[in-house]
Amino acid sequence: MLHNLSVHRKSRRLLLALAVTIPIFGYAQDAPTYQTPPKALADLVTAPLTPTVSMSAKGDLMLILEQASAPSIAELAQPELKLAGLRMNPANNGPSRARYITGLKLKKLMDKDEKAITGLPANPLISFVQWSPDDTKIAFANSTDTQIDLYIADVATASAKKVGTLALNATLGVPFHWVSDSKSLIAKAIPAGRGAAPEVSRVPAGPTTQENVGGKRGQAPTYQDLLKNPSDEKQFAYYTTAQVVRVGLDGSTTNIGQAGIIRSAEPSPNGQYVMVETVHTPFSYLVPVYRFPLKTEIYAMTGSLVKTLNDGPLQETVAYSPDGAPTGPREFTWRADAPASVYYTVAQDNGDPKVKADIRDKVYLVDAPFSAQPKEIYAAQYRFENFDWGNESTALATERWWQNRKSLTKTVNPANWQTTVLFDRSYEDRYTNPGQPDTKHNQYGREVLNILPSGEILMVNGQGASPEGDRPFVSLLNLKTKQSRELWRSASPYFERPVAVLDAVKQVILTTRETPDENPNYFVRNLKARIAPIQVTTFAHPYPQLKGIQKQQLRYKRADGVDLTATLYLPVGYKKEQGPLPTFLWAYPAEFKSKDAASQVSGSPYQFNRISYWGAAAFVTMGYAILDNASIPIVGEGDKEPNDTYVEQLVASAKAAIDEGVRLGVVDSSRVGVGGHSYGAFMTANLLTHSKLFKGGIARSGAYNRTLTPFGFQNEQRSYWQAPDVYNKMSPFMNADKVKTPLLLVHGEADNNTGTFPIQSERYYNALKGFGATTRLVFLPYESHGYTAKESLLHMLWEMNGWLDKYVKNPAPTAKAGQAGKVGGGK
Repeated sequence: MLHNLSVHRKSRRLLLALAVTIPIFGYAQDAPTYQTPPKALADLVTAPLTPTVSMSAKGDLMLILEQASAPSIAELAQPELKLAGLRMNPANNGPSRARYITGLKLKKLMDKDEKAITGLPANPLISFVQWSPDDTKIAFANSTDTQIDLYIADVATASAKKVGTLALNATLGVPFHWVSDSKSLIAKAIPAGRGAAPEVSRVPAGPTTQENVGGKRGQAPTYQDLLKNPSDEKQFAYYTTAQVVRVGLDGSTTNIGQAGIIRSAEPSPNGQYVMVETVHTPFSYLVPVYRFPLKTEIYAMTGSLVKTLNDGPLQETVAYSPDGAPTGPREFTWRADAPASVYYTVAQDNGDPKVKADIRDKVYLVDAPFSAQPKEIYAAQYRFENFDWGNESTALATERWWQNRKSLTKTVNPANWQTTVLFDRSYEDRYTNPGQPDTKHNQYGREVLNILPSGEILMVNGQGASPEGDRPFVSLLNLKTKQSRELWRSASPYFERPVAVLDAVKQVILTTRETPDENPNYFVRNLKARIAPIQVTTFAHPYPQLKGIQKQQLRYKRADGVDLTATLYLPVGYKKEQGPLPTFLWAYPAEFKSKDAASQVSGSPYQFNRISYWGAAAFVTMGYAILDNASIPIVGEGDKEPNDTYVEQLVASAKAAIDEGVRLGVVDSSRVGVGGHSYGAFMTANLLTHSKLFKGGIARSGAYNRTLTPFGFQNEQRSYWQAPDVYNKMSPFMNADKVKTPLLLVHGEADNNTGTFPIQSERYYNALKGFGATTRLVFLPYESHGYTAKESLLHMLWEMNGWLDKYVKNPAPTAKAGQAGKVGGGK
């Protein structure tokens, strides 16, 4: 079966390559091969990536992680299995589309020198980097062609070595965790003597069947990469099966429990137990692995079973809603501030948000040795999110409800489980977001609230949305009085963002600071001393040749009074006196239940000019004015649903952005293009369908026929049968006869995103072609929803640049003018 699919894919890829790379609008190309855009665009793909950093728990050491550049298409073409919603590399039992770290360096925070960690394998492909609880070691995985190895780096000597000979299994996520003693780890390993993979028979034993009896509803979204037949089931079970082991630093191992499809294996805070979650049959052809039956067990570190906490059933009927939840116990988690206590959640409404209930979720706790009856510790009005544990008298509980956009945070006293409301707010209201509480490592190496002796806690907000734009801040919150005092906030001419609290008592923080021309670097800032911050990294500008690009944050109004924002980029050296420019608008719509929330300002004029290859900003190098991240709010207040007036609000938002650029004298309204990725591609097709604002459009990896996602899409929770008019009006496919504006469609051939099957672009292209529209379809081999191969990215930019150059920058003369902004058939 898999062989047949492979042959089909290769045939389709060849046909598409031949079909879509023929030079239909003057591209200089003799054969269907990857193309390279102009150097200014190509340099954005090949520029070295800025490293990322990870801080030790004590805040005195910085681990610098050097990022791998875009892989080659040959790397992306390596063997891959797509099973149960997973994409895995069958050769090494890891994820097939990982982005790796290629180098590690250690740096004392206040020293200038960086020390490269020695002992790394040749050409390392590093992932899953973890500090030990005592900060003396760093564990990481290294992927090879045949297996994934465990390495440990000693911080004192800055040297690493491979641990033992075990091969890790990372098909279901993080393959290891430190034990609190920092002397061992719990890992998921390939079982000894696993044997050869099951053969994939091309001759089926019979038909593949599914059935639904008893009136059960399974309104699932359109997941991709699902199991399809018994052969898939055998492959899935083989490659995901692992043995949980305790690994010593010398490589010695102790088996814990039996081999199985181990979703997670995590030690207790005190290091005496391991909680193991095992997936088992019956598998499903309707939902991914995270909805499969799941057994949760507690084992002793010696390997013996202590307690089976739960054995949950297959969950095929979870309500398709952000407020939906599985029935029965879910989300078993170690309590971070206790030696060995497990808490879990049980829906009181059968996980169905349509059921009326005063209490949606209850949370239960069971302590070691796990023989007592679990006790109820919390009742949630909304859907329970999580606990932030603190000490014996203080924790924070968070609830959330999508339908009214409510977020509720309560203080909880674990001594008696009494609660007090701390924050009751709309999470759409970014201006009132208090930030995230500062945490520290406790004696077990777990993150807990860093509560000061005064009963206060630092709150860190890395966005700091405000009417003046994003201004990140740090505040001091009194948990008893609920009063907050701002300690520091980012101010012009910088955009400075707190990333870690180094010393809560002395109020010393680590930040990144940037300006439009200065790339982010790390600084230490003392909030009490009020002295100048100290720079601790000197990462180079990733593309110094592009310094001088002009950037401006725009604020303007939509016709209905909603305030909008966009980021305007203008070419180096451009002056208004030179006249308005051809323009490229890039956006991604967002739904709101409040006009006030939709009107809030986002972005900052002081952020670094990240001229990424991914969006529209790259094309400022080609002489365009760029309206980037133009806000497209779709608002439905009260009982109204946002999508009931999707088209009208969409067109009005785009027109307002163009009108503002025209008012400033920088946008040529007769030469504007529009583009977007995913839901932005859906937006693009709708704008070309329902307006005459644009000369050309670029839609990447979108969905265009909403009858193919009949049980909801994006944040639309009504089914097709509940709102057929909305689905039909919003579907570009249903309105293909109205499109008269040139549209470039790009799609990853191996798209795994829910709803954006490649057939969405195939069928939409055929519909457009059937009505004589100017269109072009490009499939990128092996690419998923986000494109990663260097050749793919370069070719994508080449396609986009050619399309914009022909249809936006140098459009053919039109018979009529002055039609911009009208809702209806595009011209």
